[in-house]
Amino acid sequence: MLSARSVIGSTLAELGATHDNLWVITPDIGATLVEFRDTYPDRFVDVGLAEQVSVGIAAGLAYDGNIPVVSGMLPFLSMRALEQVRTDVCYPNLPVKIIGTHGGLVGNGGSTHYAVEDLSLMCSLTNMTVTSIGDPVMVGEVIRQSMDMQGPIYIRLAVGKKDMVLYEPGQHEIRIGKGIVARDGSDVTLFTHGTTVAQALTAAEQLADDGISVRVVDMWTLKPIDADLIERCASETGGRFVVLEDHLAYGGLATRVADVVADRGIALTSFERLGIPQVYAGFGEDEQLRDKHGYGLTATVDALRRAVAPVPATA
Repeated sequence: MLSARSVIGSTLAELGATHDNLWVITPDIGATLVEFRDTYPDRFVDVGLAEQVSVGIAAGLAYDGNIPVVSGMLPFLSMRALEQVRTDVCYPNLPVKIIGTHGGLVGNGGSTHYAVEDLSLMCSLTNMTVTSIGDPVMVGEVIRQSMDMQGPIYIRLAVGKKDMVLYEPGQHEIRIGKGIVARDGSDVTLFTHGTTVAQALTAAEQLADDGISVRVVDMWTLKPIDADLIERCASETGGRFVVLEDHLAYGGLATRVADVVADRGIALTSFERLGIPQVYAGFGEDEQLRDKHGYGLTATVDALRRAVAPVPATA
């Protein structure tokens, strides 16, 4: 286990030494940014609980040739500051990095503190690159890659205090815009991202005991999405897709995958999406809420079984 927040803090402090135009702005969520703040106090701004202001300041700094990072809670950066993200950052295509926590039903903060519409909102914005990361080690690499990006990027994390390390160093190529085949398989593809990657891998392991081969794809970049990988998975796993995500079932990854399928005319045998239904999820631990709303581990295993079940013959 590792804290993604700590990785953010140490990576930004490291990059501050090599990028003298790197600024960090936070809406009062700066506990893990202390190293950067203390080392580069002239390039650190805490605006207090004012997400719109943090995005506006970041845009202004970017206009002046700087690389601004906004670090906070995504329910508010994605919705309260949506107009500023769209108009101040995306419209002029500025290199602002929005990094945040509480993506999905995590943190037990109730519906006001869950970012469950955020990926749909961010994917709809012109020029925005959208990511959702489950492995805390990956966060540092993605931040480093983003330093050379011309436009904005949205980096979605869970609570970021105690995250499972999913991949060994160097096990996979980490490249923005490319998915990761986290586990290979031939019977069905399970697409996922962020907090549910670990659950997907557990489901695949359980089904392997029954002779069902599940390919798990960590589609951690939702925009631009890896359309070539989606098409290849359809060909190599019998056209059977299940999409699992800690986001509303419509508007997130499942919708992005479905768009690729439709646009490329990909023939599928089955397609099922697992995510949050159109409800306000309420309070509870994340695993409890996934079970309650039909996309927990048991529901994932059941969906994969349905995907590979023989199609009944028609009369």
